Amino acid sequence: MKGTNLGEFEEVVLLTIASLMSEAYSVAICDEIERITERQVKLGVVHSVLNRLEEKGFVTSQLGEATKARGGRRKRFFEVTHAGKATLQKVKAQRDELWSLIPEFNLKMI
Repeated sequence: MKGTNLGEFEEVVLLTIASLMSEAYSVAICDEIERITERQVKLGVVHSVLNRLEEKGFVTSQLGEATKARGGRRKRFFEVTHAGKATLQKVKAQRDELWSLIPEFNLKMI
């Protein structure tokens, strides 16, 4: 297993996989990230991140059935592992703590 640190875009991809549940495959992940973040995401970058997340043990993947619509190719579906869920919870707790440290008046000026 690779290191367990989670980069910002890795976190976004992992959260997106969790939100898509059984429909988490690379194109759907890209589309959802673009919809939510309003920024363009390259499929190749998402593939690299998915491979890293799998190496780190945060996701697993399995191939779906071949379909005529895809020319007989199969989609690779991703699922967040227990380690991935624990990491997301840890990151959320860290971010929540940081947000709680910001004085309220500072947020009003943003």
